[in-house]
Amino acid sequence: MPCVGPDGKPTESGIAMLGALKAGKTSPEDIAAATGRPLYRVRSGLRDLVMAGLASENGESYALTKEGAAIL
Repeated sequence: MPCVGPDGKPTESGIAMLGALKAGKTSPEDIAAATGRPLYRVRSGLRDLVMAGLASENGESYALTKEGAAIL
């Protein structure tokens, strides 16, 4: 299940991950624990969010962008 729909808006799963980023969770493992989603889905979802410009990646650490924060 993608985290960003064809319209460029985050899905329910994407919103949950953006919320975890806003709460200060920066690693895929922490985001998986916070959202209750499997790690493999979180990793692919984070790729979707980064490609959509809603999150940024620095190695294995992720952050919410201004665009991602505006959606929340």
